[in-house]
Amino acid sequence: MTDSALARWERRTAGVLAAASLLFLASYALRVLGHGLPGPLRDACLAVTFAAWSVFLVDYVVRRRLSGQRWPRFVRTHWLDTLVLLLPLLRPVRIVQAYDRVQLRHDRPRFSLHARVIVYAGVSTLLLGFAASLAVYHVERPAPGATIRTYGDAVWWACTTVSSVGYGDMAPVTPLGRLVAVALMGCGLALLGAVVGAFSSWLLQAFARDGERPPGNSPEASRGPDTD
Repeated sequence: MTDSALARWERRTAGVLAAASLLFLASYALRVLGHGLPGPLRDACLAVTFAAWSVFLVDYVVRRRLSGQRWPRFVRTHWLDTLVLLLPLLRPVRIVQAYDRVQLRHDRPRFSLHARVIVYAGVSTLLLGFAASLAVYHVERPAPGATIRTYGDAVWWACTTVSSVGYGDMAPVTPLGRLVAVALMGCGLALLGAVVGAFSSWLLQAFARDGERPPGNSPEASRGPDTD
């Protein structure tokens, strides 16, 4: 009964959480990038940001109660939710999951598993890159000796970091900026790995379905070179 109540709560709040996540990102982006905004409007953006985070907090507490688990066990089994609550800029990771729950709620036809992994990982990468560029620009711009001075610099840095290229021409110098960089590196590697793995699996299934052998698995290749 507890599990069904938790599942019903997650289905009913999926759309609300997705909207709150987008509002959080939008209000934070306006506050960071809107240098010329009037003071009251900047304060309103800050209020929306905290209101969205309050929605995340209420959802976290309610789900813990419905799960019937004690706090230590709930934190261990829902470590990603806990991390997102403490670092709200990682919320884009949950936006895609919320969208999936909305689809399940309305029984809409969904993509195949491989397509879903590729699309969801790609969207999550874009949203995480956007959030990371905002955070790094916010903390690095006023720092002495910083190399990331404009939002364009922050976007370039996020692209090179999430793709694991890392040219080294720009790097965070503040502790918080470096923490964001570490989080982006880890998430970027995981998401890109998921995309590559799903695409490779889809190719192998396509070869098997068409009755073809993948490159390198032909009988001639398996026998090796002729030694006669």
